[in-house]
Amino acid sequence: MDTQLFIEGNTSEGRDAPPSHYLFKIESFSLLSKAPLPKYTSNQFDAEGYKWKLSLYPVGDKHNDGEGFISIYLALVETSSFSFGWDVNVVFNFFILNQLQNKYVTVREWTERRYHAMKTEWGITKFMDLETFHNPFKGYLIDDTCVFGAEVFVVRSTFKRECLSMVKEPATCFHTWKVNNFSTLSDDYHYSSRFGDQQWGVCLHPKGAGEAKGSYISLYLYTFAGIPETAKWFVNFILRVKDQMNGEDIIFQNNAPNKNARSIEKFMLLAKLKDPKLGYLVNDTCIIEAEVTLLGMIN
Repeated sequence: MDTQLFIEGNTSEGRDAPPSHYLFKIESFSLLSKAPLPKYTSNQFDAEGYKWKLSLYPVGDKHNDGEGFISIYLALVETSSFSFGWDVNVVFNFFILNQLQNKYVTVREWTERRYHAMKTEWGITKFMDLETFHNPFKGYLIDDTCVFGAEVFVVRSTFKRECLSMVKEPATCFHTWKVNNFSTLSDDYHYSSRFGDQQWGVCLHPKGAGEAKGSYISLYLYTFAGIPETAKWFVNFILRVKDQMNGEDIIFQNNAPNKNARSIEKFMLLAKLKDPKLGYLVNDTCIIEAEVTLLGMIN
């Protein structure tokens, strides 16, 4: 088992979007912590073509020096059909909801782990100390309720000899694009200014593209940096259209590696964007935000 101490100074500032693959809400946490079983194991969930389960030790994994902490692990399940000598290399991360800020926070490690027949579970023994967790001013346990989550990224080894080079300390770049005079935009596409070291850009089709034409707006995330012909970026990104009145943003998140563009043709219905009762188009202006984290390079 990994031994990783949760220190608030090492967490990210948090994000609005929930974890991509699994959310795990616990009500009456105090009752769970007093239960006779040392851990609770979630239902299985699908991620990256495999099946997984989360295990949570509410008062710590005492057999691995985790007493006084929340311990959390990710297990690969239903492996009986795998071929002899199988292994799966995985990059994963755990999240916890700060309910006071309504943000999902995590320790940003993205460490690669190898799952195989003799090792089907990895995790963090000292994810969060119980004193911090139970402190109501921290926001992790409110009204005896808490929320955990997980994201799982599988590195597949094939005879094509694909190589994923992970970024040791991935940084997230942010961009806000205020699109003025929306009603006067041509039907063609429009680009934001470039941002980040990889020269990211957002492309907007104000009246949709492809099958979405005429009914939706379409958004694309591009990189204008030079990429070798045989390479792709491994990116986690979020695109959102801001609700300027009610805070109910339209959000899309994905982490699929592509060559140059990541597209969402049916991002948002035009009728919804233009509805004056909603806050997406105010004074003929909409606001598009992007968050992009470069996790690695695939060759």
